[in-house]
Amino acid sequence: MRRSVPAFLPALAVAALVAPAPAAFAQANDAARVPVQTLCDGLISIMKSGKTAGVRGRATAIGPVVDRVYDIPLMTRLTVGASWNTIAPADQAALVAAFRRMVVGQYAVNFDSFAGQRFVIDPKIENRGGDSLVRTTLVQSGEDPIPIAYRLRASGGSWKIVDVFYRNAISQLATRRSDFSRVLATGGAKALIRHLDALATKGDN
Repeated sequence: MRRSVPAFLPALAVAALVAPAPAAFAQANDAARVPVQTLCDGLISIMKSGKTAGVRGRATAIGPVVDRVYDIPLMTRLTVGASWNTIAPADQAALVAAFRRMVVGQYAVNFDSFAGQRFVIDPKIENRGGDSLVRTTLVQSGEDPIPIAYRLRASGGSWKIVDVFYRNAISQLATRRSDFSRVLATGGAKALIRHLDALATKGDN
């Protein structure tokens, strides 16, 4: 793999009324954890396929996983920011497709070999204003563990990843927003699509 590249109440009657709340909270936490576990399993799988699958084969394998666990349309809109509403619908659709290619491509490039790596998911899931933050650690033999956190939002009855925090740094959406704004300002939507396609083939992003 390349080094790249969420006070007790005394009255029994009252206790009975509030008892379902922790269970419901736990179920919400479990549901938010599922997409992250799915992604981690998918990444381990493509690492194990390694050079045999090649970049294209790893991209083909991780693509459906990205579609299941990420809210790509929302991430694209959030990253582009206020300029989104000024972009023609056809270019918006093309940007969403290009953003997906970037996410899939960077996973395929960066997660290219397996040497016993594993992901550890923190059982404590944080609530962030209705979103959930799931923290993971990529454990690699002979190297420092890499913390990766995922922010998830309920969408269409399921939880979807909407942001990634690599090494507990600033969000990827915030970092990319600055980059994308510059490209949009100088070349418009089509220039940003080309920029995303270029990022899809580069590692360590």
